[in-house]
This record gives sequence, C-alpha cells and structure tokens, in this order.
Amino acid sequence: MLLLAADTSGKRGSLTLARGDQHGFETLEVVPLTGGTFSAQLVPQIAELLFRHGFSKSDLDALVVASGPGSFTGLRVGLAAIKGLAEVLQRPIAAVSLLEVLVLAAGSDGAMVAALDAGRAEAYAGDYEVASGKARLQRESLLKEEEFVALVRGKLATAVTPDKLVLGWAQKHGFEVCAVEHPRSDAVARLGLEKLLARETVSPADLEANYIRRSDAEVFSQR
Repeated sequence: MLLLAADTSGKRGSLTLARGDQHGFETLEVVPLTGGTFSAQLVPQIAELLFRHGFSKSDLDALVVASGPGSFTGLRVGLAAIKGLAEVLQRPIAAVSLLEVLVLAAGSDGAMVAALDAGRAEAYAGDYEVASGKARLQRESLLKEEEFVALVRGKLATAVTPDKLVLGWAQKHGFEVCAVEHPRSDAVARLGLEKLLARETVSPADLEANYIRRSDAEVFSQR
C-alpha cells in the first residue's frame, strides 16, 4: 500500500511518502514544510515528491492526514489538499490525532495524558488508556496549568509531551512526564496505516479538523 501523509498542524509541517502492509512499514521520504506558506508549498511539494520516486498520484493507494489539534489555518490547508486528492482519486483517508501519536511514542502501557502547547498558557490534552500498543481515547480538552495537573494526578497518569510548557509544569508540580520528539508526518503515516488496515477511514465529506479550541470568531459571535 503506497501512502501519502500530510501534517500541517503547526509552525513546522511535513509530507511523507511511505508504503506498508500487515507485515511492515517503510518511509520512502519525509519532506519538511515551512509554516505560513503551506498553501503555496503543499501541492507542488506533493507533485515533486511523487515524481522523485517515480510515482504519479494515481499510484497512491490511500491518504493520511494529521487532523489536529493545532493551527486553524494550517489544518484547513492540509485537510483541503487531502480531501481534494481523495475525491479525485477515490482513495480512502485515515485521519490521525497528533495526541494519539504522542502517547504511542512513549512506548508504555497504562494511563497516559498527551499534551501539546496550545498557546495562551494552555495545553491540548488527550486522556488515553494504552495497552499492547493500542490507545483508547477517554477525552480531549483544552486545559490550563491547574486543570492539567489535576487531570494527571487524578488519573495517576504519565504525561507525554514534546513541549517546554508542559515539561515546565511537570518540574514545577512534580508529576511524571515522558519527553518525546514532536511528531512528524512519518509517525502520522505509520499510525494511519494501522487505521487503514483496520478500516478506520473517513470520507472526504466527513473529514474535519479536530481543533479542540474554538476559534475567536466562534467565541465572539456567540458573545
């Protein structure tokens, strides 16, 4: 199965061309993308990536995308590109949460809370139970420092994060934390392959970004 995976959720993004099946996974290439220019880079970079490896878009068997949480604009750009390709090629899509990628990167079982810096002194948090390399989501939320500490301690969980904000909270409050690298699109592709093999796919019409935080426009319109 030949896969194209995209992550445009943050300041840094990337594309991955990979292949795999029930027996293994292979990354062919990871292409970095510069934040703020995703809309200009994404389609040309996809075309160049496929060309370098002797493929055309019709050779793709499936598409994988990081669905969030993260930048409103970045996520919209990435999801729009993947939706367009899926509609044209009639290929399945696997949508992957970066929080799930994080908890699996820790390589441990038990209660885990994945966290990403959300700005404004808040963190995107995913509360998971992990067993045998599978993560079961309990809930996702946007938390301030005190709320995050209460969640981790209340669950007797291990926090997993790549970000200095949450590492600082752990040091300040003395809870267990596992520091990991910020996930790239190759990790997104690997988890996406598992979802595709399990038939956990989404149609282009139903593919939506998982922002967790509401946009300022939504907040102000309700006010």
